[in-house]
Order: sequence, then C-alpha cells, then structure tokens
Amino acid sequence: MIKRFHVHVNVDQLDRSIRFYTTLLSVAPSVLKPDYAKWMLDDPRVNFAISQRGRKAGVDHLGLQAGDDAELAAIGARLQAADAVTLAERATTCCYARSDKFWAEDPQGVRWESFRTHGEATTYTGAPQPDGAACCGTAASAGSSTSCGPAANCC
Repeated sequence: MIKRFHVHVNVDQLDRSIRFYTTLLSVAPSVLKPDYAKWMLDDPRVNFAISQRGRKAGVDHLGLQAGDDAELAAIGARLQAADAVTLAERATTCCYARSDKFWAEDPQGVRWESFRTHGEATTYTGAPQPDGAACCGTAASAGSSTSCGPAANCC
C-alpha cells in the first residue's frame, strides 16, 4: 500500500503561501525552512510541499511516497515496465530529506517522483550528480518546462 500521495508546488511568495495553505489545511507545516514548507497530512494522506526557489509558480511535480524499500522497488518496477523512468537515485538529498527515488514522466510530460525517505537533511539539495542530475529531476528533461538541471535549484 502506498504511504502517501505527494504534490510539490512552486510559489512566488513563501510566507503568503504558508499562511494560505495553513488556513486551507487547518494545520501548520510539519517542516518549515526559509525556502520550503511541507505538510504531512493524514486526511487525506498527502505529503504536500511548497518551495520558493526561483522557479515558475505552479505544480512542479506529483508523486508517490513509499512506506518501505519493497514498496518503492515495486513502484520502480511498474514504472520501468511502462518505460517511464527518467532517473533512479539512491541516497540523494532533496527537499531537506535523504531519499531513494525513481523519477518518471507520463505521456503528457508531467513529472512523477516515487520515493522512500530515510531521514532529514540539513540542506535543500545535495551535490549535483555526474550525469547532470540535481535534486528532483534530470538534465535529460531539459526540453520540458519542468526540467531540473544542476543550476535549476528545484525540487
């Protein structure tokens, strides 16, 4: 069973957006950083995150948060069977968390992040990968409006 649905939204004004979503969701963020906020909701079971990182405002990506390694492996296998995986990451740092991930794109180009979090991190991103990947995406997606490369500062 999937642990949580994930939605990440880029915002222009973090403080204003935090006030709006705190009112809408009727709960304060569980993670609050100078450029990022996250709500871990139980009803509905959603990992909802916002960030102000200089990206175009709007939905950045959707995702599925796995509860354990076997669940993430099963999601990854389904994505690979659909020939949709654009990047597989192990022990990456993104959004102030350490995670294993599979990145995919649906036929419309919507980015999907399937991941399992292993703990908190003190930075938003880790070091860019040798293949040009950075937090939450790949340079291979450079043709899409939601691409992430080493200079994109995105998640």
